[in-house]
Amino acid sequence: MPSSPRTRQRGHIAMHRAHRFAALLVVASILAPAPLQAARDVPVVAAASDLQFALEVVAEAFTAETGQQVRLSFGSTGNLARQIRAGAPFEVFLSADEQFVLDLHRDGHTLDAGRLYAVGRLVIVRSGDSKLIADGSLADLAEALADGRVSRFAIANPEHAPYGMRAREALQQAGLWEAIQPRLVLGENVSQAAQFAVSGNADGGLVAWSLTFAPGFMDRADVALVPESMHAPLRQRMVRVKHAGAVADAFYEFVAGAAARDILARYGFVVPGDE
Repeated sequence: MPSSPRTRQRGHIAMHRAHRFAALLVVASILAPAPLQAARDVPVVAAASDLQFALEVVAEAFTAETGQQVRLSFGSTGNLARQIRAGAPFEVFLSADEQFVLDLHRDGHTLDAGRLYAVGRLVIVRSGDSKLIADGSLADLAEALADGRVSRFAIANPEHAPYGMRAREALQQAGLWEAIQPRLVLGENVSQAAQFAVSGNADGGLVAWSLTFAPGFMDRADVALVPESMHAPLRQRMVRVKHAGAVADAFYEFVAGAAARDILARYGFVVPGDE
């Protein structure tokens, strides 16, 4: 299990401030640099949206230690992989599903097959005014669908977002995938799905546990871990793209190091060696 306070892992995990969290996501998306805007000497790092807050802390630690900077560009893993195939000037790619990295390597877009840097976890989130119960087994979600307590439920788009794929698997495992179709609200990535789930645009959702560790996540919402047996593992792999330079190499190694591992663990990730 991730090395975070045990009290956050028991049953329902109380968090802080839905609207502040939604605002943080909006500001982060506005400030996220477009790849083409990157200065030539500052590498652009493509990162899965579940890293929205954790990787910002990692990047700050990297700059503090080395004096070098990176630019972070967040999105769904599938969309970022597609941009890399199209020649986007990313130098490092941190995915939420290792298969996207392995496919890029197979097709000649990366220096090597990369390395595992974390394993993510899926959680169910209920918004403050929702009548849904945050039950990781999804048993209450089944009852809520039957008795009308849920009108909208958020997940990331399973066509290109790994957390959406795992949400779909969990819903299928619970026998709810067909029943929930009319009520699904799809986020372009898991960060947007989390925004929907806590801002009142949905009654709840299945999102990344790492996002619930953001400052001010909410004080009116509940979160519960979904059992890992309900979906395939979220094995997150990173890789250097073929034209990666020296600063990108240094950042790649930094993410694999002890300081970054500690930060990722604080945001709920299982890091290699703790599996």
